[in-house]
Amino acid sequence: MFESIVEAVADYAVKIPNRLCVADRSCAYTYGEIWRLVKIAAQKLQSLGVKKKDFVMVECTQEADFVICDLACELIGAVFVPVEHRASEDRVRIILEETNASLFLCSSKYEAPVTMRDAAFLTEEQKEADPEEQLPQTVQFPKAEETAEILYTTGTTGTSKGIEVTHGNNIALAENVKYGTEMKADNIELIPLPLSHSHGLRCCYANLLNGSTVVLIEGVSWVKRVFGLIERYKVTALDISPSALTVLHKLAGAKLSEISGQIDYIQVGTEALPEDVKEILISCFPSARLYNFYGSTESGRTCVLDFNKDRGRAGCIGKPTRNATFIVTNEKREPIVSSEENMGLLATAGPMNMKGYWKQPKLTEQIMQNGFIYTNDLGYIDADGYVYMRGRKDDVINYKGIKIAPEEIEESVRKYEEIVDCACVPKEDKLSGQVPKLFVVVREKEKFQKKELFEFLKKYIDANKMPKEIEVIDEIPRTYNGKIQRRKLVEKNETV
Repeated sequence: MFESIVEAVADYAVKIPNRLCVADRSCAYTYGEIWRLVKIAAQKLQSLGVKKKDFVMVECTQEADFVICDLACELIGAVFVPVEHRASEDRVRIILEETNASLFLCSSKYEAPVTMRDAAFLTEEQKEADPEEQLPQTVQFPKAEETAEILYTTGTTGTSKGIEVTHGNNIALAENVKYGTEMKADNIELIPLPLSHSHGLRCCYANLLNGSTVVLIEGVSWVKRVFGLIERYKVTALDISPSALTVLHKLAGAKLSEISGQIDYIQVGTEALPEDVKEILISCFPSARLYNFYGSTESGRTCVLDFNKDRGRAGCIGKPTRNATFIVTNEKREPIVSSEENMGLLATAGPMNMKGYWKQPKLTEQIMQNGFIYTNDLGYIDADGYVYMRGRKDDVINYKGIKIAPEEIEESVRKYEEIVDCACVPKEDKLSGQVPKLFVVVREKEKFQKKELFEFLKKYIDANKMPKEIEVIDEIPRTYNGKIQRRKLVEKNETV
């Protein structure tokens, strides 16, 4: 029905103008109000010389203004380029150079050779002009095949890449979330995950496509603020990462269970979901639908599992979402009949797949062939159609021919009370090829005993998978979204 997210918003502005659309801690707008502000913002962009197919870079503020900027870019056919809040000068410079953006909307101070404005500038009221008079009666919404945005990855395995996404991709991605969560029309979803990256942004799009409500907040560390928004807007759903959920559980304690009755569902993504985090959610929200989404910036939310309903499926990422098709291949990218004993590499096809890597045609050709995006994720599909993922091929530790997924070690390590955070990576070994090395962040360095941790792990980990070395560090390197940056830890090994 819709070819773009902004077209859906415009339609709802007529059909349900008084329904709440987007809120943050300082303001709230209905669909009617949002559409009016989007038109004002579109005029402001045009007054700054922004034209169709121009690139507009926007610093994420996790506020309604950011969403308005996004939709205004869509309305005039400009390409939206989000960047995380307080991104480094170097990252901003690289993205500006690669996209040749004509405008940078930011709240932080940067030295950059481009026109810069605060994002709030776009939504300031125009006294001298009525947006209804400035825009033609029939708005030309963007077509599905046109480029909507360039999303830059966080670089977990190397240099950050720009991913070109069309309006049609965004509709298919939003449908995957909408139908994957069985989203209700009156859904009100709290999104603490940054809208500068794919997971939070696509959750926002799903709610806008559904005509429901998005409540934005920056992270979960301010517990009082989180629960204040949940109470004020009667939030019925949460979109959160495993690491953020762990933080919220530690800070909030029993308060999570107190809101259990009003929560319809919780969706979790951005990184592998540990079994212990699943148990936290199940215990706090026994009657809610609890979804684990699998996907990537390149291919979006392609698989989903309600782990409160389908219990006892360790390592399962669920079944393909509405627009996704899965296959498992060998190293030559030939489809195979997979099983737990015969794993291969996961590949996905569907209208949600990206257009390609921005200005990197060779890299695009390497991972996109025959309509599929090929991953380095090891896994299989069982007889019932459930998809299982056992870690990234690049991360798997090859110890004397035994393949060890670092996640299964990390999951056991987190059960030890003295551990705050951990990560397991391969370390080169002359005799064994590779051995598992464990990096840990502990509560009290002076009291921590490696021997005691080894003894504890014997209850959960086979002897041939036991970490051969443990190193205590101050912090596990993670991306803005909470993903472990294993390459940095591998490099740390190499420099020792």
